[in-house]
Amino acid sequence: MQCALGSPTLILVPTGLELARLEDLGGFENQGLVSTCGFGPVAAAARTAELVARLTPARVLLVGIAGAYDCAKDPVGSALEFGSVAIHGVGVGEAAAHLPPPSLGFPQWPATEFPPRAAVFDRLELERREGPLLLTTCAASADAAECAERRRRFPEARAEDMEGFAVALACGQAGVPISIVRGISNAVGDRAREHWSIPRALAAARELALAVLARAARES
Repeated sequence: MQCALGSPTLILVPTGLELARLEDLGGFENQGLVSTCGFGPVAAAARTAELVARLTPARVLLVGIAGAYDCAKDPVGSALEFGSVAIHGVGVGEAAAHLPPPSLGFPQWPATEFPPRAAVFDRLELERREGPLLLTTCAASADAAECAERRRRFPEARAEDMEGFAVALACGQAGVPISIVRGISNAVGDRAREHWSIPRALAAARELALAVLARAARES
């Protein structure tokens, strides 16, 4: 990664595997600084916060793969830009007994007056607010039962990842706009790798990410 303060866009990719495939496809055409942010919400939040503080980007774009909750609507090999992101797994209990932050009455981060920001419970809006909902989890759904429970709690969620909410929270704390693009590599809960297509998912994600970058350049 080339480091320069005040970069217009910081492009984050969760893993080295995803980044290598994206670079094989042509990368992001020098439209921003590119770095991995780590696998899972803890690493992604910590790394994003560190990079945003050091590089002071004007915006952040997260690109990678995700599972779809309905592959008839969002087939493997397609890609989505999201308008909001939620997180599942923070709170008390598991499965049907799980109580998330809104039920407990405890925000993950309280509201602030200066700068004026709402309390963060389990959802955040992204730069393009009209897009679908992405659900971030600490562990991917292992089977159909886990998938069904998460869909019951977040029926409007279109896809599941493990970094989106964490990256968005780090960006929100710093006041940096965040966009998320995910290519659909598999159906949520399907762990049979013969049904997955990471290369097609990343090709679609790259194409959509380049469109998002072009839009940002026009609007800046």
